[in-house]
Amino acid sequence: MNSQGFVSSRATKRLIIDTDIVVVGGGLTGVCCALTAARRGTKVVLVQDRPVLGGNASSEVRLWALGATSHMGNNNRWSREGGVINEIMTENVFRNKEGNPVIFDTVLLDIVMSEPNITLLLDTVVYKVGKTTDDTIDYLVAYNPINETKYHINGRFFADCSGDGLVSYLAGTPFRVGSEDKNVYGEGFTPDKQTYGELMGHTILFYMKDTGEPVEYVAPEFALKDAEKHISKIHNNEYFSIHHHGCKYWWIEYGGRLDTIHDSEEIKRELWKVVYGIWDYIKNSGKFPEMETYTLEWVGTIPGKRESRRMLGLYTLTQQDIIEQRTHYDAVSYGGWAIDLHPSNGVYADGRACNQWHSKGVYQIPYRCYLGDHIRNLMFGGRIMSSSHVANGSTRVMCTSASGGQAIGMALSLCVSNKRNPADYASPELIGELQQALIEDGQYIPSVEARDEANLLHKAKVTASSTALFGGYPSNGSWHRLGFSTAALFPVKGEMPRISLTVKADEPTQLKVELRTSKRAKGFTPDRTIDNALIQLKEGEQVVDIVFKASFDESEYIFVCFMANDSVQLRQTDSLLTGTTTVLNQINLAVSNYGRQDPPEGIGIESFEFWCPLRRPEGKNIAFTLTPAQEIYSTELLDNCLSRPVGATNAWAASLDDKSPELTLEWPEAQTISSITLFFDTDYDQAMETVQMGHYDSVMPYCVTRYTITDENGDIVADRAENHQAMNVIRLDKPLTTSRLKIRLDHPGELIPASLFHIVIK
Repeated sequence: MNSQGFVSSRATKRLIIDTDIVVVGGGLTGVCCALTAARRGTKVVLVQDRPVLGGNASSEVRLWALGATSHMGNNNRWSREGGVINEIMTENVFRNKEGNPVIFDTVLLDIVMSEPNITLLLDTVVYKVGKTTDDTIDYLVAYNPINETKYHINGRFFADCSGDGLVSYLAGTPFRVGSEDKNVYGEGFTPDKQTYGELMGHTILFYMKDTGEPVEYVAPEFALKDAEKHISKIHNNEYFSIHHHGCKYWWIEYGGRLDTIHDSEEIKRELWKVVYGIWDYIKNSGKFPEMETYTLEWVGTIPGKRESRRMLGLYTLTQQDIIEQRTHYDAVSYGGWAIDLHPSNGVYADGRACNQWHSKGVYQIPYRCYLGDHIRNLMFGGRIMSSSHVANGSTRVMCTSASGGQAIGMALSLCVSNKRNPADYASPELIGELQQALIEDGQYIPSVEARDEANLLHKAKVTASSTALFGGYPSNGSWHRLGFSTAALFPVKGEMPRISLTVKADEPTQLKVELRTSKRAKGFTPDRTIDNALIQLKEGEQVVDIVFKASFDESEYIFVCFMANDSVQLRQTDSLLTGTTTVLNQINLAVSNYGRQDPPEGIGIESFEFWCPLRRPEGKNIAFTLTPAQEIYSTELLDNCLSRPVGATNAWAASLDDKSPELTLEWPEAQTISSITLFFDTDYDQAMETVQMGHYDSVMPYCVTRYTITDENGDIVADRAENHQAMNVIRLDKPLTTSRLKIRLDHPGELIPASLFHIVIK
């Protein structure tokens, strides 16, 4: 045992680390940023001030991560974020479909710790930025109180994904806090600062469990007394229920009238006061005897933060960008969550706990939102990206932030390899290089297609052992009552086919059917009616034919809308087919969906109906027959870079009758191949909330789980038996020279054909 005598002072241990990129912040934004850069061979240091990764999604806070899918309560079909965040979300559902937040911690730690190019520093707080010139960061200084170590981290580039923008702040980057005046951006939804406030507050959640025997609860002295008198939402069934816990109590919010950075400790204590006061009301008010056996299992110790600083970038995203879905030459990411603003009084506010207004589809986020013109080697992302207060109500959510993190990581890795600065890729001449790299890495960028000429797929002759025709769905399921208007959603090109289906009526009645499309190109809001039919039904089961007069020059998604009639039932199917679904004009209060959106005049928001799918297993397709059957699964669709349904299915699918489906890729002469990437269908229409909310499937039912790839000699190049991911990258140990590849795929299920979106061969 070492023994040391008295000295006048000592210093803690000091380590110097040299790296290419320093990512500060281990939430989903920072994780996706670090992984993206590291996987391209770039050395990355990821600095996180907490003992686990995930930020607001971690077990310390337990907010579920979401983005454009918005609990499947909007019109953003097949909109779940792609790339690294999709890998994370899909992996979590595979390992943790029950939504255990502790397991989600391990999913993130596992994927980050498995990457050799990432140096992970947990429990490490950055407190100093070192600069030799005003426009360049040279190093960061951070401290870990657990191992008593000071880190001096030298980097070429820096990514601020810290949530509060600490690095950007210390480096002198301009920023805003709170709401702008309405005349700054002309946003109709700009809140009144006096009554609504300027900032959203923090939230602390709690979990409870039934012990099976009586449990007494003695509230701490600091708990809010008579919570039902101070919190009006306790009397509102939309918000309060004794059966709720976790994210259902997102409205326990406080701090919007304070400094959401420097007053965080005061905010946390007030939130504890509220949480323990609400639990005291549940346990001891005498109104809920059924809660006698319940105990308070967990209360958060770190508030989930919604809003603080927002950096001023080369472009500031506004309400108009979101609602009008404006296009940007430098789009690298996208969002789709509603513009979701909360009153600054939070839990103590009367009335609604939030105001959510949706756009009619997803919107682009420009690259320029992630960098400014003051620090040449710094990018920033997450909720601190350059946006107005109103737009931040949408962009702040975690999966949208994570998608931006991938864009930052890709840009900085390109800067390292090509000896450029981040601002260089904001030019129209170079942005295409970044967009192409992101798309090849699984990122989806709405309305951006970047053809990679190096992809050997473009030179190959592609043939299939079979190609499925879409003739509708077989009647092999249960009955669906038309309590809500229900629509079959699928793409059509050319003349609209005849529709036949089996219906059942409780009494003689009429069934109204409408053919609708979206006014917005490649949109999924059925706001344009092309034709309609009124069908006379007799009592009992019968087959009806529907003929619409319509023709479509290009592939376009159409809605065959069976309007609500509670006396009518439609036959369903248990079959599933890539790029087709059934949606309902129903209600989802979790995202302020009341069947349609009718905002007040003058706030710049559109009115429209919501048509959304049900979750599995309740979500079934309507059974019908199309004559003639539609060619919506051509092998030609493999050649575009869209790895999800947009305008078309963008997929090849085999016939279910084909027991050994395969694709053959042939070249006139031998090609040298180092990697093969396959893009499968993991159902981008399915929300994958990370915690608390359980999921029916651990593997998405459309996903091909088993496949083999062989060369011209029949030698096996790849053999996967348990795939559950959308993007499969096969890196060969040594380059392969061949003139032919065969890809054999097993059908995912007896009623689900094998399908594939895209292939990249290099």
